[in-house]
Amino acid sequence: MTSISDHQPADARSDWESRIALRSDEAGTTDGTPVLAPPEGLAAVAGVHHVRLSWSPVPGAVGYLVHRAPVRDGAADGELTPIDHLGGDVLAIPDTWYVDTTGEPGQPYAYAVAAVPEVTVTGPLGARVTCASLPATGVTPTVVLQVDAAADGAELARPWQPMIGSERLSQLLCTDTSGSRQIGGELLAALRRIRDEIGVETVRAHSILHDDLGVYREVDGEPVIDFSGVDRVYDLLLSVGLRPVVEIGFMPRDLASDPERTVFEYRGVISPPKDWDRWGELVRALVAHLLDRYGEEVLGWDFEVWNEANLEVFWSGTREEWMRLYDVTAKAVKDVDPRIPVGGPSSAAAGWVDALLEHARRSGAPVDFVSTHTYGSPPLDLRPTLERLGFGHARILWTEWGVTPTHFHPVNDGTSAATFLLTGMRSAAGRVDALSYWVASDHFEELGRPPRLLHGGFGLITVGGIAKPRYHALRMLSRLGDTELPVRAGGDGAGGLVQTWASRRADGSLAVLVWSSTLDQSKRDGDPALARRIRLVVDGAAGRTVTATRLDREHGDITTLAEQLGITEWPVGEQWDALRAVDALPLEEVAAAVEGTAAVVELHLPQPGAVLVEVAGG
Repeated sequence: MTSISDHQPADARSDWESRIALRSDEAGTTDGTPVLAPPEGLAAVAGVHHVRLSWSPVPGAVGYLVHRAPVRDGAADGELTPIDHLGGDVLAIPDTWYVDTTGEPGQPYAYAVAAVPEVTVTGPLGARVTCASLPATGVTPTVVLQVDAAADGAELARPWQPMIGSERLSQLLCTDTSGSRQIGGELLAALRRIRDEIGVETVRAHSILHDDLGVYREVDGEPVIDFSGVDRVYDLLLSVGLRPVVEIGFMPRDLASDPERTVFEYRGVISPPKDWDRWGELVRALVAHLLDRYGEEVLGWDFEVWNEANLEVFWSGTREEWMRLYDVTAKAVKDVDPRIPVGGPSSAAAGWVDALLEHARRSGAPVDFVSTHTYGSPPLDLRPTLERLGFGHARILWTEWGVTPTHFHPVNDGTSAATFLLTGMRSAAGRVDALSYWVASDHFEELGRPPRLLHGGFGLITVGGIAKPRYHALRMLSRLGDTELPVRAGGDGAGGLVQTWASRRADGSLAVLVWSSTLDQSKRDGDPALARRIRLVVDGAAGRTVTATRLDREHGDITTLAEQLGITEWPVGEQWDALRAVDALPLEEVAAAVEGTAAVVELHLPQPGAVLVEVAGG
């Protein structure tokens, strides 16, 4: 996590923000970063209240940064600067297109795009284009989507399925209440639900070596190691069908060189060890114990070194000290069994990836997977970096990702975060091995326990166990079939503002997910001018039953219902029961016209909004 909100006291906020910046002396790139040419072929298409930009890919780029300046009297008014869509983190995007809804409708802007070879480096800007979005006319534009039910397809990638984030797992043992709800039981229930309904396989969480699990202490100067607390939480996790991603950290107090350097309300120690040999022995003992207790399934668990050491708030040592931590930790893991996967840098804002790989190339340390984090934009494409540095075999795990890095941010609770999630998963499909949404439940207390039901918490599920729109988005994704189908799209907003993911299931039925989305968080409450009429033509499906599941501010959005019920703090009495109305999305049968051999469905799609159209098998 890299920010906090104005819900926190001013002194706490300033203290946190003074420590979260990327290390000023170490945030830069490494010597091997290539110089990339600017993208070519930049084109801009004006739509109602938006501009869609597209360009040609640049080999070696992990992403692109879109710049803009207003045009007045025929010239750019000032320097072109990166478009800030208010994601609060990395603004670069991985795809070769971008939808800009941040501008003033009708105002012309000059646009240019730069290639990004490494997250801290931006290349030169390419050629400029000028474009102005169109004003609303009162007539909702139509986007036409065409799918062939019998088309050849490809395997549908599911980047959401391998992993989900969670509060530290010691909270599974907590019998305290939050909002009158028991913390440990509800956290476990949320994890079980995500496993059962979405098919998520693993859970990544902080602080398995925290002193609240009693793993390590020193008596008369000698180490005493006890993994019984770890066993209890991992037993619970495995009991609901999930496996842990073992994030190795934070530092046990008795092993820390500076035990007073801590993070979060639970005071995770962020210091390097006072004794590197003892740290290695602790890691070796942990891995050996897990292998002995749980057997060869541990050979498939991922062991991740630390969390976001490129933020001062999470690592009080230097970058060189963290590289040493990586070497010692990775060696200890492999000493137990070389088949066990280990990786990192588990960094904030996609940082230190190049640095770790260049270091590992020199030191010989193993890197079975690269893990990193971003918020507010789809994850960058790290494949060129891994290939360039000789780690093309390594898997790519985004072990944290979400709509915002900011605690207590209202965007977390509403529908716009759900359509953001769909956009990110669609972008990541086929180029990452896991995109782990942070986190499962609002039983989460890095900066304190939830102060009210809808507090802008990171959780997909509220205290009280009610699904937020982001959970519904994952549930919609889980209903896609195994075969991805091509979609032909046209009209104002096609292929950008309006996105699709079409699929066929083994029984011949179809699932077509359509959503309206912009990365621009100033539109989180919606813009009526960005709504579209959808005309979905499914060739070869005439006469089949068609159903729709809707997600928008009127369907499945707990913020809308809570407002209607007058809930501002915690629900009471029957209000809890009333909130269950949004815990599942209803399925409705829709009329489908027959045009030749095609079934044709017409729907209104608000922004933000999504609809899953399902067509019965033939």
